[in-house]
Amino acid sequence: MSDKAKGNGKVGSVLVVGGGIAGLEAALSLADAGYLTTIVTKDASIGGRMAQLDKTFPTNDCSTCMLSPRMVSVGGHPNIDIMILSKLTSLEGEPGNFTAHVHKKATYVDFDKCTGCEECTKKCPTKPLDIPNDFNEGINTRRAISLMFPQAVPKKCIIDPNYCRQLQGKKCGVCEKVCKAGAINYDDKDQDITLNVGAVILAPGYKLTDPKLLGEYGYGRNPNVVTSMEFERLLSASGPYAGHVVRPSDHKDPKKLAFIQCVGSRNERIGRGYCSSVCCMYATKQAIVGSEHVPGLDVTIFYKDLRAFGKGFDRYWENARDNYGVKYKRSMISAIREDPKTNNCVIRYTENGKFHEEEFDMTVLSCGLEPSPDAIELAKSLNVELNHYNFCKGEEYSPVNTSRPGVFVCGAFESPKDIPESVVQSTGAAGKVMSLLGDTRWSLTRKKQYPAEIDTSQQEPRIGVFVCHCGLNIASVIDVEKVRDEAKKIDGVVYADNLLFTCSQDSQEGMKEIIKENKLNRVVIAACSPRTHEPLFREMLKDTGINPYLFEMANIRDQDSWVHGKKPKEATIKAISLMRMAVAKSKKLEMLHKSTLKVIHRAVVLGGGISGMSTSLNLAEQGFDVVLVEQSDHLGGETLNLRTTLDGADIRTLVKEKIAAVNASDKITLHLNSRIVDITGGIGHFKSIIQDNDGKKTEVMHATVTIATGSVEYQPKEGEYGFGHDKITTVRTLEQQMADGVMDPRSINDIVLIQCVGSRNEEHNYCSRVCCTASVKNAIHLKEKNPDLNVYVMYRDIRTYGMREDYYRKAREMGVIFVRFDKDQPPVVEDKGGKLSVSVFDQTMGREFEFPADRVALAAGVVARENAIDVSRGFKLTLNTDGFFQEAHVKLQPIDFASEGEYLCGTAHSPMSVDEAISQSYAAAAHAGSVLGKDELESDACVAVVNEELCAGCVTCVRVCPYGIPKMKNVGMGIAEISPVECHGCGTCVGQCPAKAIELPGFKDVQLGSMIEELFTYEPDPA
Repeated sequence: MSDKAKGNGKVGSVLVVGGGIAGLEAALSLADAGYLTTIVTKDASIGGRMAQLDKTFPTNDCSTCMLSPRMVSVGGHPNIDIMILSKLTSLEGEPGNFTAHVHKKATYVDFDKCTGCEECTKKCPTKPLDIPNDFNEGINTRRAISLMFPQAVPKKCIIDPNYCRQLQGKKCGVCEKVCKAGAINYDDKDQDITLNVGAVILAPGYKLTDPKLLGEYGYGRNPNVVTSMEFERLLSASGPYAGHVVRPSDHKDPKKLAFIQCVGSRNERIGRGYCSSVCCMYATKQAIVGSEHVPGLDVTIFYKDLRAFGKGFDRYWENARDNYGVKYKRSMISAIREDPKTNNCVIRYTENGKFHEEEFDMTVLSCGLEPSPDAIELAKSLNVELNHYNFCKGEEYSPVNTSRPGVFVCGAFESPKDIPESVVQSTGAAGKVMSLLGDTRWSLTRKKQYPAEIDTSQQEPRIGVFVCHCGLNIASVIDVEKVRDEAKKIDGVVYADNLLFTCSQDSQEGMKEIIKENKLNRVVIAACSPRTHEPLFREMLKDTGINPYLFEMANIRDQDSWVHGKKPKEATIKAISLMRMAVAKSKKLEMLHKSTLKVIHRAVVLGGGISGMSTSLNLAEQGFDVVLVEQSDHLGGETLNLRTTLDGADIRTLVKEKIAAVNASDKITLHLNSRIVDITGGIGHFKSIIQDNDGKKTEVMHATVTIATGSVEYQPKEGEYGFGHDKITTVRTLEQQMADGVMDPRSINDIVLIQCVGSRNEEHNYCSRVCCTASVKNAIHLKEKNPDLNVYVMYRDIRTYGMREDYYRKAREMGVIFVRFDKDQPPVVEDKGGKLSVSVFDQTMGREFEFPADRVALAAGVVARENAIDVSRGFKLTLNTDGFFQEAHVKLQPIDFASEGEYLCGTAHSPMSVDEAISQSYAAAAHAGSVLGKDELESDACVAVVNEELCAGCVTCVRVCPYGIPKMKNVGMGIAEISPVECHGCGTCVGQCPAKAIELPGFKDVQLGSMIEELFTYEPDPA
């Protein structure tokens, strides 16, 4: 290994354990940033649990559609190696230079020869053995040689030695005989492999709690009691019944469906006292999707607390209730009884103080998340500390750090979490690795080699059209076969077909071969959104030697099947029109080529709170210059107003340490009392003007910008729950008063804490996420200081997700009284002769209570800053309806904006805890670091071009461009100039230019005109 490869004794490679979404995101972040990355997974494919999902909440996006492009990118990345059927057995060395020992099981198939044709699977005679298909949760069977699932990466068949007749010493050898590639190798052996890596990221994922631990639910006895993952596979178009939801007992459509929450969560009896964080929302998703699959389905969800604490989650479950008729019943179900005649599930529950008994055709058990035995064994072998539930124990303020330096953790192995939080944490772990290995970037990486580009400029169009089923997202509404058949009739189309998922690895490889065999020079794909999938398909063309801009996409999902779900005939006609328009445009497409630009190795971070400081420090540790801009006269932000953690530690110590580190860093330039008044340019070459309170302006050139402007506490209105009374404060103020000695809990007898003040109402229709935990924390501190104090917490749902549930239970054990109220019957606070009184109708007890109160504390929510609108306008960013910044994609791009080079972290994104904000800041630093670590970037070829002969020098383009890119050159001549490396390609100038002197390649008048002409000349077949 060269000196460069081992800068300062460190190695520029990383080992990622786990091939789920967390592992994939970590690997992609690292590989794109210049580190050779190896993924080790125990499975036969990457993809993890997300590959089993049908849809994802809260957008109901197709899981495969989101995951497959990531899997394809990982599988084809020159700097990512994948080791399947493998596990890390031991780790030696120190941070920056480890020796990792990996055991890889034999596959009995030569991957260099296997084409993934699956002829061996079709001919394998072991079907009668009924080998359970684990990917489909054992609902159907598989052969002894098979793919893990159709979209597997790598798409290679594998022999299971436990079932293979040949490997069991019996006569067979069928797969070897039918394999034309000669890929079968019965002599394959397990291997022990040694890797030299600088860091390790643990992302082994989770397993679902076995519901057989709770025998009262009848799982394993009643065939119509299924787990949530089994139901997910029933919903999936790639599942055992192709998306047809049936009762296991008789394969009939269910009419009534029940969900039981907290199966294996919040249950100390079986050693799982934590909340699994995702179950309420995935049950809601499955209820919605199930209702779409089975018209008229009657769905009831039995729950304890509805924990819809994420961004957009409250609106999501309200939509399920209001528009899909999903019934939410707060009741603990103690048992399920089976009707022996019908196999129906009989559930007894309480509602409004009365017992009810109801029959359901099927029951879905919302199983919790827990570490797998393999993950526990892994942690122990690496000497990494686990918590009392066997999840990996991260540092309090940096959960991605394990107890072993140089080993990081992310995803559900750290604690139960959903996809975007796993993505954030995995990218955050990558950011920490970059700060450790910064000086080894690009030392071991490889460059992808593409075939020579074919000059098709003089060729007649030879167009291939591929129509995507998108599982059932499209095919359940649109007749995709008819769309395909119509494509075949169009002049210039030489090939047309329909595919289950055009974005999957197998489809990508198949289309590449079709492009070569049919000498296609244009490709049209009728599928989902180009916003998420266009880069993937352009890369596919590039792999075949075709210019990537000879591609056009018809969005027949977002613009058709999703909006016309109840009109399949009309939707099919529209899909044909959209496809024909795309084909018409493709005939006019031209070969385009990207420009390169030099990267300015400097970052700007806006906001000096805990998130902004953490982002800045991480980037500085990576070796990059950072300009940190804070509008106030001090660092620390809203975190300065907090006092203690759940465990009672002083949170101000963390803030002080961060502030000291920022001030001490020679890589960070700090601008206090300042704001950015102008920003132009784009990724790699922004120019910002920073202005301080005295009016002094500073010009800064930089490659990236991170928005970390934070949020503020909701200020209750005068009289809201009696606010304004000297004994009524917010919970945060109460915390400050206790910590500062202003309020002594021993001096009072009764205190009431009221939840959801300024949250989950018409004005702020979202959960502020942190309020329940804050109230529980302060309730515990009150009881610790005065055990005789009566502490009452009035709530709608207690949302102490994850390990926070332990503190909720501790508070109850200490005697804190929790009283549940309804949104329409909130508590009433009154001053009765100098003594506060709080009246509330207790939904659990079904009666009204009145509580005396020496103090009342309001759990005020988190709201967006008022100046967020100014920042959004200045940076051309989008805010959501609640005033928080809108990320590029809620699931897979939670810290990216739609504009490249701009990132988001902390509570400017949405309400979150301090540790979550810090993880998100590391993630933003990782994405920024991947840009800053490059010397050059490629700019898109679809950028505005000025025809100087037509330009009248009217400066309209200069005036209307939202990014300030056009400039006037040769003032005397009055000619506009647009830098191709700075232009964002938005097309605003094109539409506004009165002389028609500006064109946008890929969207020229002749191209768009051909689409319009096709739209109005096509006459659909009335049949």
